[in-house]
Amino acid sequence: MAIATVNPATGETLKTFDALNAGEIEDHLVRADQAFQEHRTTSFAYRKERMLAAADLLDADQDGIARTMTTEMGKPLAQARAEAAKCAKTMRWYANHAEELLADEHPDPADVSDSGAIRAVVRYRPLGPVLAVMPWNFPLWQVVRFAAPALMAGNTGLLKHASNVPQTALYLEELFRRAGFPEGCFQTLLIGSGAVEDILRDPRVVAATLTGSEPAGRAVAATAGDEVKKTVLELGGSDPFIVLPSADLDKAVRVGVTARVQNNGQSCIAAKRFLVHQDVHDAFAERFTARMAALTVGDPMDEHTDIGPLSSEQGRSDLEELVDDAVHRGATALCGGRRPPEHGAGWFYEPTVLSGITEGMRIHREEAFGPVATLYRVADLDEAVRLANDTPFGLGSNAWTRDPDEQQRLARDVQAGGVFFNGMTASHPGIPFGGVKRSGYGRELSGHGIREFCNMTTLWYGPED
Repeated sequence: MAIATVNPATGETLKTFDALNAGEIEDHLVRADQAFQEHRTTSFAYRKERMLAAADLLDADQDGIARTMTTEMGKPLAQARAEAAKCAKTMRWYANHAEELLADEHPDPADVSDSGAIRAVVRYRPLGPVLAVMPWNFPLWQVVRFAAPALMAGNTGLLKHASNVPQTALYLEELFRRAGFPEGCFQTLLIGSGAVEDILRDPRVVAATLTGSEPAGRAVAATAGDEVKKTVLELGGSDPFIVLPSADLDKAVRVGVTARVQNNGQSCIAAKRFLVHQDVHDAFAERFTARMAALTVGDPMDEHTDIGPLSSEQGRSDLEELVDDAVHRGATALCGGRRPPEHGAGWFYEPTVLSGITEGMRIHREEAFGPVATLYRVADLDEAVRLANDTPFGLGSNAWTRDPDEQQRLARDVQAGGVFFNGMTASHPGIPFGGVKRSGYGRELSGHGIREFCNMTTLWYGPED
């Protein structure tokens, strides 16, 4: 894929960029390593001052960077502004909490005395330059949720962003530079995916984090494993949205629509499979379909638009194939299921609800990355749990029930990195984020996220006499 800004609302190529050559990549690696030698010795107060400055700058830049994101990948402008605000909030959260999250731990001397120690300390030390391979769907947020904790921990970052969001990627490097972080602390590498392996094998790069597709995750994990380097992977998701009879149905419908079409439906933690108890299925389906059909598809720069274009022509084709396969095998499109005829240019797709999904359909197993919801009628809680887990993914999940026993059962048995009850699945700096199965491993955000790229060092002190 060319490194270029292509407006998905029009298909027009607005700006292209040359990929770095081998010599330029080497210069970036040298700077990242040199910056780490300086940055790792700085105080939390020093890092905090700069991270708070970055947050202030991002707030001031909010409208401009939001328009850049919308131009590059098509999310509605209001959602782009919200993404920028969330990033600034997360920067401040880590600026204010990093020191306590990485504070020394002191085991009880009585517990270590039989090792000959008079005391022991566990200290979190930064690892070094970390390579971040990031996707286009949340082009600011996906990076900041790595960069803020990594920089606050004393690491340096090398960003290989998706090739269709180069201006957002370059903005991020400039943002941290303007905030006063040392030269080379955070750098954007304008490179294709073919250059990732050599960079990851470089001994100066100590670890990697990737958010993206399962094939990309496999490739990075394989290389890192061969080099014995730490990785964190956040891959795809096909999140269930379970609705049981005790649910507040109107709220479940309202939140369900937002949860399905946020970011034009291109979110790993978007609700995708709606598993609705037979006692409330028909009422839910009627209201949900009506709300989906009423959404406004159009120019993402228009404040009244609910759904903009998909990020690429290939992405729309992939989504169409899943829908067409399902309909061919007997599914019914309750609404949508086609390209909107009034939007000839750009990569738009109508909000779609499919019912009658069976296990032989591709969409039952594969992630639908766009505004397409699949609707299942389930007989009871057992069937809801079985279908929720009948996927290779395990990122997030959503359950609507006011029954405490049902909540405990779902919390115990749903195979996912998170179960959100009676509210929309979301990421937040204060709680860990990540998945199981083919959704990846490791955690971002919270204290767990900042410790992922730290050397948990044991300090052992014997008697001094």
